[in-house]
Amino acid sequence: MEWTRGRILGRGSTATVYAATRHNSNEILAVKSSELHRSEFLKREAKILSSLSSPYVIGYRGSETKRESNGVVTYNLLMEYAPYGTLTDAAAKNGGGLEEATIVKYTRDILRGLEYIHSRGVAHCDVKGSNVVVGEKGEAKIADFGCAKRVDPEVDSEAVMGTPAFMAPEVARGEKQGRESDIWAVGCTVIEMATGSPPWTEASSGESPVSVLYRVGYSGEAPELPCLLTEEAKDFLEKCFKREAKERWTATQLLNHPFLITKPNTEPVSGFVSSSPTSVIDQTFWSSVDEEEETEELQEDPRNLDRSNMWACHSERIGRLRCVGGLDGSRLDMEGGGWITVRVSCEGTMIGGSHEENILEVGGL
Repeated sequence: MEWTRGRILGRGSTATVYAATRHNSNEILAVKSSELHRSEFLKREAKILSSLSSPYVIGYRGSETKRESNGVVTYNLLMEYAPYGTLTDAAAKNGGGLEEATIVKYTRDILRGLEYIHSRGVAHCDVKGSNVVVGEKGEAKIADFGCAKRVDPEVDSEAVMGTPAFMAPEVARGEKQGRESDIWAVGCTVIEMATGSPPWTEASSGESPVSVLYRVGYSGEAPELPCLLTEEAKDFLEKCFKREAKERWTATQLLNHPFLITKPNTEPVSGFVSSSPTSVIDQTFWSSVDEEEETEELQEDPRNLDRSNMWACHSERIGRLRCVGGLDGSRLDMEGGGWITVRVSCEGTMIGGSHEENILEVGGL
């Protein structure tokens, strides 16, 4: 496939995402590129994405190794462009939350996508609003398979990945990650669509990703259910938030829940068109060491918990976490142990914003 690279849409430590135009066609692409010697995770993502084909999964357009004009050899993953941004965009641009009928439509699409990829032996491992995009016909499409893995058979010893605020308890403990973990994340994504914020951010400011991991994994709690939702919606979320993974409903079962089958589809949302392609970009303020993520201004409202002696009994399990991140839905490498620079407001609330804000350095595990 011949194509021309356009402007940079996002940049991370190992990959950069570009807009691109396909030759002899009007198709716009999103191309994720990495230097060949640093492309292990990008190749893995391409391998999984190339095996999938669903209206509810971002489309694979090809992959290639190419020598650039400057002599650098790159690996490129070419993907579909979805013009209406992410569900995180939709919730933010709708005043902090979506109408329940719209949530039903998008949740139905997400579950159709998960039903398909689960049937193909794949777990996404990082379902969240910023990893679900809206296509030309208004359909939700699961994107960013950077953390995805094969789960037939499941390998419990494999390092787990994802985002703390969307992790299931067994994932936060570093025990196991599979199809059931995706279902917990669906519930978290419904909360994000309903409130405009990820779960676990309802309290006072200051809660760190490490505190969220402990709270999710060991407190016995489930995310708080938004009071504005109907009883059917709350029952649906309770089916997603079973602490025991085997007790959660499957994607197929949830598609038959009254919350999703008693309401008609809504029209495609067109009021949050993005100014640039965002179909394969995770818009967050922390970039994954392994995967490319586009940064976007996102305000957080986490709670600061006392972490003294928190990890004394669980350091070994939590040490297995490989790719976790910020409360808003960003991912973070848990193996490097380095310091991550994030921005905070003068009140101490984590945000992704301008360079005029104060800078805070937060250590990895």
